[in-house]
Amino acid sequence: MSNVYSIFKRDLKGYFSSPIAYVVIGLFLIVTGIFFYLLLSSFLQYSYAVMMQRQGQVAVNVNLMMIRPFLLNMSVIVLFVIPMITMRSFSEEKKSGTMELLLTSPLTNWQIILGKFFATYLLYFTMVGVTFLFMVFLLIWGKPAFWPIVMGYLGILLMGAALVALGNFISSLTENQIVAAVGTFGATMLLWVIGFAGDFTGKILGELFKYLSIVNHFEDFSKGVFDTGHFVYYLSLAFLMLFLTYQSIESAKWRG
Repeated sequence: MSNVYSIFKRDLKGYFSSPIAYVVIGLFLIVTGIFFYLLLSSFLQYSYAVMMQRQGQVAVNVNLMMIRPFLLNMSVIVLFVIPMITMRSFSEEKKSGTMELLLTSPLTNWQIILGKFFATYLLYFTMVGVTFLFMVFLLIWGKPAFWPIVMGYLGILLMGAALVALGNFISSLTENQIVAAVGTFGATMLLWVIGFAGDFTGKILGELFKYLSIVNHFEDFSKGVFDTGHFVYYLSLAFLMLFLTYQSIESAKWRG
């Protein structure tokens, strides 16, 4: 574990000693903040209109009308941000020549992979965690149900684990960070739109496409529903991508 921690600490320091982490977190916070503001404004206008029509206070569902749409929007925004935080994971090592040093060191492939995965995922976790400040505001003033919020953020974090592992795998295939970012973006978009393709195919193939859609598995989490099937899907995808990363590194070691 000490070797994993060494890689983790080294990569995490690399993120936060450069503008990358701050730019990504800042950009993500701005975009999600805009969506939160728009949803809040729409919710307040609707509540005021209903209150005026009924001449008094009425019960409105904050979770259904605001929190769930916010979480669904954030799950889509994540697809665009993940390539920015995973593109340098292995690509930079290859371009700078330090990948050869890692492969010839006493470190095992799994120690390198897990150390880099945890460092990238902690950056993602921090990025998502900052947005919980919006939920704190709602918990104080709107009094929503807390469990759906917890489930929604759990879904976001699980989806992020799968996508971070995917991004790291693609980064391990090239030494060009731009190629890694574009490749990760293309793969995440495919995992998103493949669910829509299910509406235009046969029943069996359609169900398969919908199951493969990474966003479809998040919908129940956004409703506050925990389904072990969705949990297994995200973890299975993450482990598959980590395994493919191992194979990629092993192949590079043999070629080198």
